[in-house]
Amino acid sequence: MTPHDRYPSDLSDERWELIEPVLTAWRAKRRREALDIGRPPEHDLRSLMNAVLYVDRTGIPWRYLPHDFAPWATAYGYFAKWQQDGVFEELTGLLRRLVREHEGRGAEPSACVLDSQTIKTSANVHLADQGTDAGKRIVGRKRHLGCDTLGLLLTVLVTAAGVSDTAAGTTLLSRIAAAHPRVTKAWVDAGYRTSAINHGARLGTDVHPVHRPPGSRGFTIIPRRWTIERSIGWLMHHRRLARDYETHPHRSEAMIRLAMIDLMARRLTGEATLNWRGT
Repeated sequence: MTPHDRYPSDLSDERWELIEPVLTAWRAKRRREALDIGRPPEHDLRSLMNAVLYVDRTGIPWRYLPHDFAPWATAYGYFAKWQQDGVFEELTGLLRRLVREHEGRGAEPSACVLDSQTIKTSANVHLADQGTDAGKRIVGRKRHLGCDTLGLLLTVLVTAAGVSDTAAGTTLLSRIAAAHPRVTKAWVDAGYRTSAINHGARLGTDVHPVHRPPGSRGFTIIPRRWTIERSIGWLMHHRRLARDYETHPHRSEAMIRLAMIDLMARRLTGEATLNWRGT
């Protein structure tokens, strides 16, 4: 790879310091387990992460990755390995704890907010992985998110758009209860029905639907729920998430985690996330 002038999506030295230990430990573990047999790795981990962030931030197809990065197949291969080995989940958890402590909160949350976003898909998504959201009249996929009260990602599940919030919500609640046992409260919208509320009760989580104020029309800030709606807005700064371009749902989940990793790292280092109106 030849040197290039910095792209806006490239990691700063400060953000790389936050991410580097996890990636270095991942590579060392693979070498110890003889998963990378042969010559030593020739690609720098920082440049590979910059390539993956470039795709997530700009929304380009992998094959259109600029030639001053590693070959696109190499960059995608590392992205896939990091997803399979749980690297993005580990980074999300690490940075979330750091942000919470930086904001004067406990490292582990005690409450969460659930919501979903229906998104159109691209032509390379299999029909079997798509569905129709009858309420929003969108054919595509649905992103089910669980965030803490700061809007930081706890878990994500990508399904066909026809999967109800209630059905996916039970999975989110189970995942959150297993990974974050201190969580005893969950705020949701009116789309989460009795079965999700009862499932939360069995897990020891009080699931509380938050309704729109009576008589409200159009955009309305709703208590508690606005935090996760703001998080969805944050994610839309990453053009790869403006539509679901991923062939497999688990790759979609990885792209969402990657965007949140970028956002939390910038939050910790005080770097602004530029939106497309200013570029």
